[in-house]
Amino acid sequence: MKRRLAREIAVQSLYQMEMNGVSAQEAVDAVMEEAKGDNEMETEVAELAAVDGFTRELVLGVKSNQDALDAQLAGYLTGWQVDRLSRVDRQILRLAAYEMNHREDVPAKVAVNEAIELAKHFGTDESGKFVNGVLGRLIRERGQTKGKEAAGEEAGSGPAAEGEENE
Repeated sequence: MKRRLAREIAVQSLYQMEMNGVSAQEAVDAVMEEAKGDNEMETEVAELAAVDGFTRELVLGVKSNQDALDAQLAGYLTGWQVDRLSRVDRQILRLAAYEMNHREDVPAKVAVNEAIELAKHFGTDESGKFVNGVLGRLIRERGQTKGKEAAGEEAGSGPAAEGEENE
């Protein structure tokens, strides 16, 4: 639950950054402050404090890798451009792609599932399906790439081969 809360706050913060041109610090602070008094998020101050660091890591990570994330996502948007997506869907896709690429502690399937749930919560009726389709294509290609890398390492018993077993 705590990481889901961090992701919810991260998506809202990224949205605010894009809409209002505020810094990551200002956006996260504003969303956290709002969440403290918001019954809809059903959070307590202790829960917010527990997710603060992870939330900020996500927001700063997405922001600092935004161009690369957008370029990657563009390859999976059939008939769409990243800048033409709804702001909410765009932030959710960026967050999931960031976690898949840069957070080794988050399995890709978890990042996809969390993104779908965020899209259902914050997006339109079609957002969950759309996010699932885009990230499904991304994860399939990643699986093929990792499979090729694992095949190349199969003869050895180095860390890459061991890491593949854990995924």
